[in-house]
Amino acid sequence: MAAVEKTKASMGSSIDADAEPIIRIIGMHKWYGDFHVLKNIHLDVKPSERIVICGPSGSGKSTLIRCVNRLEDHQQGQIIVDGNELTSNVKNIEAVRREVGMCFQHFNLFPHMTILENCTYGPVWVRHMPKKDAEERAMYFLEKVRIPDQASKYPGQLSGGQQQRVAIARSLCMDPKIMLFDEPTSALDPEMIKEVLETMVELAETGMTMLCVTHEMGFAREVADRVIFMDGGEIIEENQPEPFFSDPQHERTQMFLSQIIH
Repeated sequence: MAAVEKTKASMGSSIDADAEPIIRIIGMHKWYGDFHVLKNIHLDVKPSERIVICGPSGSGKSTLIRCVNRLEDHQQGQIIVDGNELTSNVKNIEAVRREVGMCFQHFNLFPHMTILENCTYGPVWVRHMPKKDAEERAMYFLEKVRIPDQASKYPGQLSGGQQQRVAIARSLCMDPKIMLFDEPTSALDPEMIKEVLETMVELAETGMTMLCVTHEMGFAREVADRVIFMDGGEIIEENQPEPFFSDPQHERTQMFLSQIIH
């Protein structure tokens, strides 16, 4: 993680402590049938804050961030994103999704579209951007993730690391205020993880509000403003990276870190 360490020193914090939270989750619960998957979640996220969410498999991490753009609905409590409360109101859901980009484990690119077409589809059809402007914007972000030469290819012709960087560029083309990452490196071969993490580090430098579910603790330690540990559908512990890793307070956090950090 040398590249991350180098970046952290110059990144600093762009968080305005007096700013209203851009994401506010208040007493949120979610069930799958009888299974209580998220329990009384309270979380405020400031604009430009970088949060890493970690925890064992099945702890509710991915479900939590999927609730932030209503890919999953919650049954109790409130989720307010950029002033819009997420309920069954379709207009509010659409308003939130226009401002929230998301990258998944498995890229979710359209296989029948070129890389350029994948990146321009949203701006043209959702934001009604002229095609020429959308293509210029797409090429700008493909340059940013260092794969402009892949624009005319199809997803199946790219490596996993390249596809994930396209997925990040595609999200950025929509000009989001918030980026959600759901274990973006978990489906990648080890040699591809570094290139995706470097892209995410560069994105963090821009001041983008980021929520990232990941087991990449080097990334969490060097880039996050706050690390959150979840287990059993609850937020067990949260802190700034240095005290979180050097002096975890909860026994479950200590056990988790002892298993993944060697």
